[in-house]
Formats: sequence, C-alpha cells, structure tokens
Amino acid sequence: MTARILVVDDVPSNVKLLESRLLAEYFEVVCAHSGAEALKICAGGKVDVVLLDVMMPGMDGFEVCRRLKSNAATQHIPVVMVTTLGETSDRVRGLEAGADDFLSKPVDDLQLVTRVKSLVRLKMLTDELRLRTETAENAGFEPGLEEDRRDLPAILLIDEAPHSSAAMAAMLRGHFSLDVEDDPQAGLFRAAEGGYECVLVTSSYATYDPLRLCAQLRALDRTRFLPVMLVVDQDEGAMVARALELGVNDYIVRPVDQQELQARLRTQLRRKRYNDRLRSSVSQSFRMAVTDPLTGLHNRRYLDAHLPKLLARAVARRRPLSVMMADIDLFKAINDRWGHPSGDDVLREFADRLRQNIRGIDLICRFGGEEFVVVMPDTERDMAEMVAERLRVAIASEPFTVDGGKNAIAVTTSVGVVGCAGGNGDPADLLKHADAALYDAKSKGRNRVVASAA
Repeated sequence: MTARILVVDDVPSNVKLLESRLLAEYFEVVCAHSGAEALKICAGGKVDVVLLDVMMPGMDGFEVCRRLKSNAATQHIPVVMVTTLGETSDRVRGLEAGADDFLSKPVDDLQLVTRVKSLVRLKMLTDELRLRTETAENAGFEPGLEEDRRDLPAILLIDEAPHSSAAMAAMLRGHFSLDVEDDPQAGLFRAAEGGYECVLVTSSYATYDPLRLCAQLRALDRTRFLPVMLVVDQDEGAMVARALELGVNDYIVRPVDQQELQARLRTQLRRKRYNDRLRSSVSQSFRMAVTDPLTGLHNRRYLDAHLPKLLARAVARRRPLSVMMADIDLFKAINDRWGHPSGDDVLREFADRLRQNIRGIDLICRFGGEEFVVVMPDTERDMAEMVAERLRVAIASEPFTVDGGKNAIAVTTSVGVVGCAGGNGDPADLLKHADAALYDAKSKGRNRVVASAA
C-alpha cells in the first residue's frame, strides 16, 4: 500500500525523522514547516494523510486541523496530531478540532506505520466515493449532501464485564443511545441487524479473542463500513497494531476518560455519516442513468465519465492500472437456440459471477451487448491477468441455469487484459488495446485470456 503523507513540523530534525521512517515503508512523503504551508499543500490535493505537529509558532496544529476539517475540499483528509502534550484535555481539544488520532513523541515506529496504513485504507474508500460523486455531478446530476441531524446515535458495546459496561454506559448517557451485549457472537448478529453507528469492543474477554470479532465485523457486508473502536489496556500495544491492520477504526486506552471517549465516538460518527451521505447521494442521483437495467452493473455512459478520472489519478500518482475486457463466447448462438429471455438469464448470471471474482474497489461495467469491462486501480497487468483467468474458470466451471432452472447452458468467456504503468493517460487507447487483446483471445479459439501492454 502506497500513499502520499504530509509531515508538518517547524523543527527540521523532527520532519527528517518521520520522513525517513515513512520512506522506509515506501510511502511518498511531502514536508511542510508551517501551518500556512500545510494548508496550501492540502488545498492543492493529492495528500492522503497529514501528520501534524501541535506546537508550532504562528498557527498551531489545532488551528490547522480546524481549518482543514472546515473546508469541504480538505475535510476528508485524515489528520494525525503528533505531540509531546500528554494531557487528556489536549487530546480532546484535538479531537474536537477534527483530528482522527494522536501520536506521542518520541513516535513509536509500529504505531506510526500501523496508524498511517489504517487511515490510508479509510482515505482510499472516501476518495473512491468522492470520485463517484464528482462523476455524477459532471454527468449533469446534483446529488446534494444533506447533513444528518439524529440526536442520539446508536452505539453497541460488546463487553462481558458488567462493571465495565455499566461505567461506559454512565459515560455515554444523554449523548448516545447505548446497547450492551456480553456474548461476542450475539454481538456480531446485533451489529449486523441493529442499525448501529459504531461498535465498541473491549479487549478483556477471558476465553475469546476480541480481534476475531473485529475481523468478522469487517468481513460481513452489513458491518463492513461500520466504525469499530477497541477498548484496550495500557500494555496492549501489539493488539492495537494488529487491530488497526484488521480494519479497526480507532481505540481508546483504559482508564477511559469520558470526554475523550465521547470525542473519539463523535470523530467516527462524523466520518461515517460523511461517507454514508456520499454513498447515498451517488445511488439516489443517477443510479438509473448510469446502471444497466438488466445486469445491475454500471453502463457505458458511466465508464466513459469515470475511466478518465481513474486513469488521470493513476498517472498523477504513478500507480498501475489495468483494464479487463470480457466477452461471452458465441452469445448470438445462445440467443438463436434458447431465445432472448434465456440470453438475458445468461447475461445476469455472467454479471453475478463477475462481481464474485472482482474486488469492491474495481469498476465493473456492461460495455454493450455481451461485452463487459473491468477497471482495476492499483493493479499490475500480471495480477489482472491472474484475476481474468480466475474469472474464465468460474464461468466455464458450471453451466448457467436459464428459464427458471429448467435448462442449463455451457458458457465460456474470452478476456483481453491491458496494463497501464502510469505513463499512458488516454482512456480511448487503453480500451482500444483491451479490445485488441480480446479479439486476439477469440481468434485463438476462445475461452482464454490474452494480456498485452498499453
């Protein structure tokens, strides 16, 4: 995972220290030595995480963070404050200014890397949602992002210790609506069904691994985007690092401070509601206009509007991008023999199998007729070729049922794959090369994958 990290500190030696640690993990690092310089760089875009010193002359870190989070163009950028301040009141002040987390000086390498990687993952999701919203606006739609005004957010606490859960309930009373579950598996089901906005998981289970529960929450579709916060003891740094790698959003250390707990929950709710509004605005504004009604996939119109943005981002960040073009072999013969309703059944099933073999961040479109296009950001051509082969096997391995299950049809697919290493910024050229690779696959006998470079 790579990303551009902005390090902000007025002390050059502090900047150099963080820069060297991040470069060792193959992050791209940008440096600023004042708050004003940091704001200018963020306004220019292409910053994934900000590591922000608190104590700076002129404009301190609190004010810089406040300005970043109050600007619609930069409010989605995660901010980690790096400070020598140890008071809980300082952490609360930073969280209320919009900070996503804190790191204490001297910065621990493990905490630095795991926290940055965790926030980069969240930023990638937000970037994709923002990009799709921008695509909707450019296509002539106005989604709108109405603010959510619910007063008492629903929180689920999973904790087997009654005294601990009672103390937590007292801290949140009047500000949040708290439900408590002592059984981890029952808690997992409640999280999936209960409409909660955040889940608190304690680390103090005697006979159960709380990280397993966190992993399960991230694996379920219904809870994949639900914020999860871990409540840990002072000496559980290794568990925190592993939890962040698994996708846990945040953690708080015992003894829990009431103000800090509330501030951290508000931070998670703010990010969740922002992303929820992005998803909702995209789906409500132009779902029908950019969705193929038969398969439920995006259509050619969406691809034409969105591919240039994905490609431009890949070129700007010097990151790979691959395109896969798949065609159902001898589809006309299927229509001629079985009829168009059966052909529609095949198209729907093909789309379903395609979804099952593609990542959530990849863009899947019905290109036209029986052709489909998959755009795969941050993916080298060799990896895309492996995914294409997996898809080919998934299509050919089991017949497609049609006519309500009365008949089964053997179906195969030919796939062309093309990779862009970050230097080619022409979407038409990329699709042309993918189409040529697909034609090559069909001319060589069909039911195969052919890859080429853009």
